[in-house]
Amino acid sequence: MDKALFQFILTAFSMLLVVINPVAVSPVFVAVTASLTPVQRRKTLTRAVIISCTVALFFLFVGRAFLSYMGVSVEAFAISGGILLFSMAFPMLMGKHSAIQLPSHDEESKTVTDVAIFPLTIPQLAGPGTIATVLLLSTQVQDNWLRLGVLAGIVVVIYIIAWPTLFMAERIMNRLGENVIHIITRVLGLVLAALAVQYILNGLMGFLQTLMTR
Repeated sequence: MDKALFQFILTAFSMLLVVINPVAVSPVFVAVTASLTPVQRRKTLTRAVIISCTVALFFLFVGRAFLSYMGVSVEAFAISGGILLFSMAFPMLMGKHSAIQLPSHDEESKTVTDVAIFPLTIPQLAGPGTIATVLLLSTQVQDNWLRLGVLAGIVVVIYIIAWPTLFMAERIMNRLGENVIHIITRVLGLVLAALAVQYILNGLMGFLQTLMTR
């Protein structure tokens, strides 16, 4: 495996793991499935993970075509995506949830009949932040089918990791404790903030290079 591919895998895996962050979703999962039986909880979790993975893969494969159709350059999306990721990272550094990952007051007031779709899939496991990250990473693939396949595999692996993490959520929360979860959230927020700034810088450099070649 060449160094560039290994670096891409490491970056993509880190970004998606931090953005999807099944550990942070654990309290939400425990709360919304508290009234369900163990069998119902397992079925709900399985549906949420499958739907979320499908949504992420859909945007992975149609992302570049969507950007091209909308007339959005890779550089512009890198900058906007970096800003969006940073807006998610900053509240994590403060030990809080980003507004992007939380339902609005109107959404909270609605009767939710399927918690697998809301709030577990949207906005938790496959919300705007996840979609933006997948689209951002897809712009780096270009026409490299190997990288596209690797990226799709990473997406699937992240959601495979999410299933047992959420299934064991109550035990994990009790063992780690609230303080440890806050520390993990802050560390992940710092990593995500650094990656976000790097994408903004990459977008700006790409834009400047485009201007210089004109």
